Amino acid sequence: MQIGILQTGASPDALRAEMGDYPDFFERLLAGRGLTFRRYHVEAMQFPGSVHDCEGWLITGSRHGAYEDHPFIKPLEDFIRSAYAARVPVVGICFGHQIIAQAMGGKVERYDGGWAVGPTDYDFGGEKITLNAWHRDQVTQAPEGAEVIATNPHCENAGFLYDDRMFTVQAHPEFKPEFVDGLMRTRGPGLVPDDLMDRARARLDQPLDDQTMAGRIAAFFLNHQTTQANGAEKLRA
Repeated sequence: MQIGILQTGASPDALRAEMGDYPDFFERLLAGRGLTFRRYHVEAMQFPGSVHDCEGWLITGSRHGAYEDHPFIKPLEDFIRSAYAARVPVVGICFGHQIIAQAMGGKVERYDGGWAVGPTDYDFGGEKITLNAWHRDQVTQAPEGAEVIATNPHCENAGFLYDDRMFTVQAHPEFKPEFVDGLMRTRGPGLVPDDLMDRARARLDQPLDDQTMAGRIAAFFLNHQTTQANGAEKLRA
């Protein structure tokens, strides 16, 4: 199944040569799970011609706010709504989670409670899943029709499911501990409180459930593909 990665930001220049860029992270995370990838740098206005150019879409994280006035924001929101209407599956991660919620009628804000950084526990329907976080913005009002599937005391709306069409999470399953450490060194100073980064560094060796989340992302795409194929067979019968 071919997945189009919609890149909405870039890893820091100081880290990119060694660790790669955001699409690299997702291709490594989802490797060996029956998916292939194409990249579209939508932050640079490189958009697909149609929501049908790939069989599914994945929207990356970004240092931008979904509510900010950047040229790519409105076209991306239009693309999200078009994919939803066409029943082409979409996964959103961090900024991707937020921009999908905003496009669908929710509200994204800079959270008064501050940042979430490093290994963070989320409640997925009674199952604890630990993933790296790096965000201050969050969805403060869920869109109508979005089912909340993940939460924690800091982030009430940490994951959404929009029937079988869109699956989004606030956390970063694609971020390895060394990359979070790099973000704290390159982007954190003056932006994230020092004491919060110190606490996050102390947790960086905590086991993560990134492969659990990778399995869920892949299953979301592949199950959707199977459902669509079965529906097409019924129509042909």
